[in-house]
Amino acid sequence: MAENKSLETWLWDASCSIRGAQDAPKYKDFILPLVFVKRLCDVFDDEIDRIADRVGSREKAFKLVERDRKLVRFYMPMKPSDPEDSVWSEIRKLSTRIGEGVTSFLRSIAKTNPSLAGIVDRIDFNATTHGQRDIDDDRLSNLIEFLSTKRLGLSDVEPDIIGRSYEYLIRKFAEGSGKSAGEFYTPKEVGLLMAKMLNVQPGMDIYDPCCGSAGLLINCQSLLIECESKSKELNFAPVRLYGQEYIGNTWAMAKMNMIIHDMEGEIEIGDTFQYPKFHHQGKLRTFDRVVANPMWNQDWFTEEMYDADEFRRFPQGAGFPGKQSADWGWVQHILASLNENGQAGIVLDTGAASRGSSNKNKDKERDVRKWFIENDLVESVILVAENMFYNTTAPGIILVINKSKPIERQGEILLINAEKKFEKGEPKNFIPMEGIEDISSAFNTWEDRDMFCRVVGLDEVIKNDYNISPSRYIRTDKKISYRSPLEIRNELQSIELKTKITDEKLHSILNKLGF
Repeated sequence: MAENKSLETWLWDASCSIRGAQDAPKYKDFILPLVFVKRLCDVFDDEIDRIADRVGSREKAFKLVERDRKLVRFYMPMKPSDPEDSVWSEIRKLSTRIGEGVTSFLRSIAKTNPSLAGIVDRIDFNATTHGQRDIDDDRLSNLIEFLSTKRLGLSDVEPDIIGRSYEYLIRKFAEGSGKSAGEFYTPKEVGLLMAKMLNVQPGMDIYDPCCGSAGLLINCQSLLIECESKSKELNFAPVRLYGQEYIGNTWAMAKMNMIIHDMEGEIEIGDTFQYPKFHHQGKLRTFDRVVANPMWNQDWFTEEMYDADEFRRFPQGAGFPGKQSADWGWVQHILASLNENGQAGIVLDTGAASRGSSNKNKDKERDVRKWFIENDLVESVILVAENMFYNTTAPGIILVINKSKPIERQGEILLINAEKKFEKGEPKNFIPMEGIEDISSAFNTWEDRDMFCRVVGLDEVIKNDYNISPSRYIRTDKKISYRSPLEIRNELQSIELKTKITDEKLHSILNKLGF
């Protein structure tokens, strides 16, 4: 743990070497690729050393690898003049036109390793905006020098530690990036909670249609690795990870994040809502599990887009949820992406659970929610605390849908009000491990717990006009008491009767007094 913390602090200090902590997030698109390449270079050096132990020298190892590049995972084309020097030293030697030189090195890496194309070569370190360098050579030199103070090779840092530290760096950038951070980062504890509730198993196919920096997918694999380390069974089949991301630089971040965690997955680039990439012969590819945190309340999709969908993701009775929010449009895409036994966890705005209910007029979002509820696809709704997500200070929900609910859960929805399961953080609140265990345990045991969770029958949900907000059904304050409409009506009738008797007695007394 101390080693992990040390590396996290070092990486953040490296980022701050550019222009301080306040400005570091502005340079994330430059910093993350350079940290990634430093890791690639140091790992490559370790592989050269391994081969040199067998062939006699690093010089011979370089020549051997140059002839057969399959001997290493990623081939680094920056061969030092002295084979005893590190390949990273070629970047460190740049003294003039540093931005130009770094860009050239990264483009040569991408050209030599096609799987890195579009990942390490997306950024021009020599780019200008309004005639000013986006990152000048002095700041770039400072960053290179700071990164040169620590090796990130196989013999120095385990994949788990470098992966967690890289994820920490992404979170630190999210903290300083404002609302745009929600596009690339979901709090790690939310991802861990979802992975626990969805009971991720070895060999599963797991998909995130709007994967950001791939944190939710990585959490699923990390949980499985943790379970494997505690189990006597060896060689768990890894989960297979699939994701799609719309923003180019975020897509590149996801690819780097996966590689630096020493995980493999298919991460595609493009607009999932309009152009999903995972399909075959006109049908969407389906998965065992889906985890997602789509941008909340997107309002730029039209009814025509839903009606013209070639993948039939929006069934009759559901379909267009209204222009104001695509939340239930995303839920429909995710449902269509689940296999017959599939289950999904989706982070949404709290309004997705209640908007349109008790509205006398027809409401399209309510009608889509109604379709999901009446088809018994909603398994659980978990309300989480405010100020946890990086795109808003508002609370959110985790919606769990299941295409194959166990018999004992059919006709019911588990509602969990976990808004008090948090600790204050800076700048964001977080769910502690104890809270994660409490919530996942409540989901797995499927039972009522006072002021925390409640199993609700579909008949009660229907009476409440398809409102599935946990706060509607679960009190979290002992001073507040929720009673059924029948109980309230009976009490009112009793009060009316007592009032009538009192009025009659008062009228009798007044008559006797001559009034």
